[in-house]
Amino acid sequence: MPSKDDKRAALLLLTLALAGAFVRFLGLGGGAPGEIGYRGGGEDRPSHDSVSAVASRLARPLRPDERIDLDRADARELARLPRIGPGLAARILADRESRGPFGSLEALTRVAGVGPGLVETIRPHSTFSSRGRVPQSSAKTAAKVSLNTATADQLEQLPGIGPARALAIVEDRRRHGRYRAIEDLARVRGIGAATVSRLRTLVTVR
Repeated sequence: MPSKDDKRAALLLLTLALAGAFVRFLGLGGGAPGEIGYRGGGEDRPSHDSVSAVASRLARPLRPDERIDLDRADARELARLPRIGPGLAARILADRESRGPFGSLEALTRVAGVGPGLVETIRPHSTFSSRGRVPQSSAKTAAKVSLNTATADQLEQLPGIGPARALAIVEDRRRHGRYRAIEDLARVRGIGAATVSRLRTLVTVR
């Protein structure tokens, strides 16, 4: 037979249950503990159509007259440029955020992995909203690649120098020492006078 304490406990629980039901009936409650509310899709969630449109635009090759503003474009837009992959696009964006806009293609060579060859490749598709803000003297200094300190990745950006020749230059430099003149580059197998002449204004031995 239930004791008086059991009866009081049961009455208390019944009272609490009725009170809760009454509150929910009036619409004053916030829902049961742990209740998960459902929210319909809001305006801030991109629709399937918008996602597809963005993906299509990023995958589409650049038109001959299309330009990318390298002083404002995000990483996805930068990656659309020829020979600019996601990794290099991220480095360009990080450099721009820490050192300011480029203002010119020549200043873009301050980013590791961007050399004169790459600059010429993306020139037809590049524009700069901050054009003219970068001193030309510093831009010209940054444009030249040092044959004695450049990495294989940097040398690879030079016109006529692919991955194999870039590695050959680094290996030649390691085995035979620094280049004292640009003409010394001809000692690397596969590099002749024509290539040396083409690179004359793009490299330095400093």
